[in-house]
Amino acid sequence: MLKGKKTLKVALAAIAATTLASGLLTGCSAGASAGTITYLTVQDSWTHADPQRNYTGRDIAWFGSYLNRTLTAYDRAPGAAGSAVVPDLATDTGKASNDNKTWTFTLRDGVTFEDGSAITCEDIKYGVSRTFATDVITDGPTYAIGMLDIPSAADGSSTYKGPYSTDAANDTASFDKAITCSADHKTITFNLKRSVGDFNYTTTYLSFGPVPKAKDTGDQYDLKPVSTGPYKIKSYKAKDQMVLVRNTNWKADSDPLRAKRAFPDKIVVKFGVASEVLDQTLLTDKNKTAVSLDSLQPTNLTAVFGADGKPVKKYADRAINVYDPYVTYTAVNVKKLNCLPIRQAIYYAKDFKGLITLLGGQALAGDPADGVIKPLMGLDYAKTGFASEDKDWKPEGNVDKAKTLMDQAKSECPALYARVTDPKQGLVYDAPDSPSNKNASAIWIAALARIGVTVKFNFIEAGKYYAVVLDATKQGDLSRAGWAPDWANASTVIPELFTKEGGFPMSQNWDDPAYAAFKQRVVANLSQADRKKQGAEWAALNTYAMQQMWVIPNVFSKTQEIWGSKIGGAFFWEPQGSLSFGDLYTK
Repeated sequence: MLKGKKTLKVALAAIAATTLASGLLTGCSAGASAGTITYLTVQDSWTHADPQRNYTGRDIAWFGSYLNRTLTAYDRAPGAAGSAVVPDLATDTGKASNDNKTWTFTLRDGVTFEDGSAITCEDIKYGVSRTFATDVITDGPTYAIGMLDIPSAADGSSTYKGPYSTDAANDTASFDKAITCSADHKTITFNLKRSVGDFNYTTTYLSFGPVPKAKDTGDQYDLKPVSTGPYKIKSYKAKDQMVLVRNTNWKADSDPLRAKRAFPDKIVVKFGVASEVLDQTLLTDKNKTAVSLDSLQPTNLTAVFGADGKPVKKYADRAINVYDPYVTYTAVNVKKLNCLPIRQAIYYAKDFKGLITLLGGQALAGDPADGVIKPLMGLDYAKTGFASEDKDWKPEGNVDKAKTLMDQAKSECPALYARVTDPKQGLVYDAPDSPSNKNASAIWIAALARIGVTVKFNFIEAGKYYAVVLDATKQGDLSRAGWAPDWANASTVIPELFTKEGGFPMSQNWDDPAYAAFKQRVVANLSQADRKKQGAEWAALNTYAMQQMWVIPNVFSKTQEIWGSKIGGAFFWEPQGSLSFGDLYTK
C-alpha cells in the first residue's frame, strides 16, 4: 500500500476492503460543511477503537481521519499522490541517522488532546509502550516490538513487557533507552536494533500515536479513547451507535493535513444493520447522506454494475469498482492441519469458479491469486507457479489431483486423515457471519465433499471475528482472511503473516518442519540494504510459503461501493485501501 493490514471488510464480503470514490473537494475551509454523515455497518461494534489495537485497514483510515493523529501520515489525495508520507503531529517526516537506526521527530506547536492538554513526547512514548503489553493490548501491529533496540527473552518475546507489568524483571531500562525524549518534551528519538530506511512509514500507524497515561484504562480504553483529531466521542454503545461531535480543542493551524476539509457537524455510526436493509438504504438513496462501511452483497451487485464491472448510468456518480490493495485467502492453521498433502488437497479441490461466480464474476471479484503478494508490489512480486500458472490447477477444482493427495495423506498422516474425513468431525472453517459468507460456505462444503472431506463452518459476529481467530486457542482449521502490505514493501507482508512474532500469524506455522529455515531467511532479509535483492527474496519466500500451503489464496481483489447522493468529496485512498473518510462532506 499501500496500507494494508488485515481487513474486516474482506472478511465480511470475502473479496475486498472498503473503498469509495467520486469527486474531490477543494477550496473548502474547516467547518464549512453542516449536516450529519451516517455510516452503516452490519458489525455490532468496531473491532477496536483503541489506537494501539487498531489493525484493520478501513478502521485505521476512519479513526485516523476523525480521532487519532500520528507522527506521520499518508497524504489526502487520490491516485499515487496519496501514498506520499507527510508530517502530521511532527514538523517533518523524521530525520534518520546512524545508518537509519536512529530516527528523530519534533512535535508541532499547539497539538493537544481533547481536553486541551498539550501532547508531549512522553505521551507518544507511553502510547508505544502499550503495544508491548501483549496480554492486554491484543490484535495490534507489532512493529515497535520487532524494531526497537530492546533485547529478546529466551522464548523470542521482548524483555520489556509494557507499562502494566508488575514483574521486577520487566526491562523498563531498555525501553527507556530505545525511546528518549528531549528536555523540552518536544522531540522524540527512536533507537532501532536494525536499519529501517522507511521507519517513517511505520509511524503512520495509530499504534505509534499518543495516549495520556492518566486516562489509560487498559483493555477498557477500547470503549472511549482520548481524541487528538477534529472530533471526539460523545457516545459509543455496541449494537447501537457511535456519535462523534466536534473537538473544540482541536486547532486547525496545528493540523494542516485535516484543516482544509468541510467537516460535517456530527458523525454517526449505526451498528448491527441487517445486510439487506443496509444495501437497500444505499440502492434506493433512502438516506442521502449515508455511507456503507461494508461491501454490497453479491446479490445486489448486478443492480449497480454491468457485466463489464462498470456502474450503470443510475449510479455512475456514486458507485465504484476498483482494484484494492488486498489479497484474499484462507489461512490454514498448520498447527492443526500438520499434513502437507491434506493442505494441498484442499487447494486443488477448491471450486474457485463457483466462488467467483457467486461474487459477481472476475470483473467484480478480482483475479486468481497465486500467493499473498500482489503484482502491483513490483520488486517484491514474481509468479509462484500456482493458480493459472499451475498445470494441475483448475478453476472448478481438480478432483482427481486432490484425491491422489488424499490417498497420500491416508498413509502419511492417518490420524488427521481419519478426522477430516469423519462426518462427525471434519474441518472447522472460521468466517464472519454474513449472508455472502453463508452462501460461499455451501460451495466449500460441496467442493470438499467430492474428495471425502467434511467441513463445518464456524460463523463469528463480524466485529469480533479477528479477536477470535487471532486467539490460537479458539481458531479453527481454516479461517477466512485478507491482507495488504502496510506500505510498499513486502517486509510488511511475509513477516507479518508467517512468523510467530508477526502481527497477523493466523497460519500458526512455526511448528512446521519448514519453518526454521524460512524464519532464518526472513530475519536476514529484513536487514537487506539492497532493495532489489530484498524484493527478489520476498518473492522467493512468497513462493516458499505457497509450496508449504500455509495459505490457500483466493483473489487479487476488487471492491465495489455505493454512497448517498448528498455525499461529496469521496475518492479511493490508495495507501489505505479505503475511502478517505475525512474528505467526505454533505452537499
